[in-house]
Amino acid sequence: MDRKKFYITTPIYYPSDKLHIGHTYCTVATDAIARYHRLKGEDVMFLTGTDEHGQKIEDKAKEAGVTPKEFVDRIVEGKGGVKDLWKLMNISNDRFIRTTDDYHVAAIQKIFKKMYDNGDIYKGTYKGKYCKPCESFWTESQLKDGKCPDCGREVQDAEEEAYFFRLSKYADRIRDLLENTDFLEPRSRVNEMVNNFIKPGLEDLCVSRTSFTWGVPVDFDPGHVVYVWVDALFNYTTALGFLNDRYDDYDRYWPADVHIVGKEIVRFHSIIWPAMLMSMGMPLPKKVFGHGWLLLDGGKMSKSKGNVVDPYILAEQFGVDALRFFLMRTFPFGTDGNFSNELLIQTINTDLANDLGNLVSRTTAMVGKYFGGRLPAGCGAAEAELDTAARAAGPDAIGVMAAGEPEKYDLELIALAASLRGRYEEAMEQYAPHKALDEVFHVIQRANKYIDENAPWALAKDMEANGARLAHVMYNLLETTRICGVLLTPFMPGSMEKLFSQIGAGPEGRTWEAAARWGVLPDTAVVTKGENLFPRVDMDKALAQLEAAEAEARKAALPEVELEPQLTEQVPFDTFCQCDFRAVKVKNCENVKKSNKLLRFTLDDGTGTDRQILSGIAMYYKPEELIGKTLVAIVNLPPRKMMGLESCGMLISAVHTERGEEKLHLIMVDDEIPAGAKLC
Repeated sequence: MDRKKFYITTPIYYPSDKLHIGHTYCTVATDAIARYHRLKGEDVMFLTGTDEHGQKIEDKAKEAGVTPKEFVDRIVEGKGGVKDLWKLMNISNDRFIRTTDDYHVAAIQKIFKKMYDNGDIYKGTYKGKYCKPCESFWTESQLKDGKCPDCGREVQDAEEEAYFFRLSKYADRIRDLLENTDFLEPRSRVNEMVNNFIKPGLEDLCVSRTSFTWGVPVDFDPGHVVYVWVDALFNYTTALGFLNDRYDDYDRYWPADVHIVGKEIVRFHSIIWPAMLMSMGMPLPKKVFGHGWLLLDGGKMSKSKGNVVDPYILAEQFGVDALRFFLMRTFPFGTDGNFSNELLIQTINTDLANDLGNLVSRTTAMVGKYFGGRLPAGCGAAEAELDTAARAAGPDAIGVMAAGEPEKYDLELIALAASLRGRYEEAMEQYAPHKALDEVFHVIQRANKYIDENAPWALAKDMEANGARLAHVMYNLLETTRICGVLLTPFMPGSMEKLFSQIGAGPEGRTWEAAARWGVLPDTAVVTKGENLFPRVDMDKALAQLEAAEAEARKAALPEVELEPQLTEQVPFDTFCQCDFRAVKVKNCENVKKSNKLLRFTLDDGTGTDRQILSGIAMYYKPEELIGKTLVAIVNLPPRKMMGLESCGMLISAVHTERGEEKLHLIMVDDEIPAGAKLC
């Protein structure tokens, strides 16, 4: 009989040149869910990848002095890049797609043409607002305080010839999908989509650009490139072989069981994506799950805001499994979570060191001390007998037993552990990994309490009288640990291998089926007290080490800069004071004809008369970027002619050499400073 198929995806990531812990959150969660389904014996396809086209990539590549392909290759494939981070975090993706892959590009061209041929894509002119960082088009009414409602950054006016997708045509079907099915979860995301986008009226979507070239070309209309979100969303199908011959898995895995995405891109996945699939006549994915953000100091982690947290540093300091566990244990999946290093350390100490680590360490140490690492045969009793006890040991059955009888504690623990898999499975099927971990740690905490209730150290004082009882207690602890270890494997795969080795659990004890059965661990299994799985972390020491490591990383990330040597000849103070430095506002800026270097500035210097200054910085700035900026100028230099034009003063810049290339930066000051203010 064929195994159940399960297709799960993360969004394909924009290849940022600075990855932070927020980037790992979605992928670690998706990995844990994928590993859970593999543990159940299902045929899993887990896809991730990188979204590599668009204007911001083109601009960043230009700034870096490389081609867009060279830029994304370095970030995706290079040291510290996306693939490197996924390897570090032990991500078990089955396939990795790059939207620059040839087979994907060719398939996107066919998809775009098919929607054009069926009348759902038409040509027009786009005029509106565009957020370059988010690659998002917005109407005036959708802006928040005049800025992008997703990232809060400035938007720019855009007007260009473009193709449009008839999104409005599918508005009613999308609303029905959202409101009357479980297509989108959590339910709060449905309300956001309907109230913010559907009810105000879906407008047709601009799906091509002509103002830049880095994208999938529209092959039947040169000059147009496909909008990145059309390009990116169809990766979920092209990576399976849709309209290409690279793979042949489309019929096997599509439709996807779930797309796990961050809440900021739910709109694309729950409105635009199903509409385009409807246009193509393709099945819709079964579910989109939009999780929340990791917040730092009350705001979303963002390189542009300078509040990133380096996963490499955290993993090196605390271990990959501890970091994976923290992300899934601490924050309810679906809502925002406030990240802090203190909370990370606290979680490691409480759950991993005190609870799980303590249980494994105490149990293996006592088996070694009292039984030489191997319990006597028969201490675990018959499997059937213990299965019966576990089923019978409900609250009523336990309640009628005499308080204090050791068997009461046995039955409570056995019942809780033997029924754990069902509660865990229910939570995982609801995409609530934090609840699944709650269930596991409830059992772990009960096992630690069981140790105190039975006091093995007291039983060991008279092995002749209490040896059998002590062995039975130890077996119950080992078997409870085994069951919990199986269910923790999707979250901490490396650490659970070590746990199984220490308690003597072979392959037959590590399966999904074995997690629902009590008595699988052989009662004579060889138990070894190995290294402490999760040592306790000294909070103050760890925070100091993190601060030092992050400071060193920031220092290492600085570009290789060469500075001009400082002049040794001293200038009299009175001579320096003769230079009149003033704040000036750029009223206009334009290239000087027949010059590749000069920009012509029209400046407000506070006198009421415009000042003209020419500056040889055209290779560093576009004129339109400087209009409205507040600069610094020396205004009492004698005028001089340049290209037949008079320049009255000098703008102040900073110059350095970076990787062999000269860089120049105009000195810009606070725009609150009025034109003509003297700098002293």
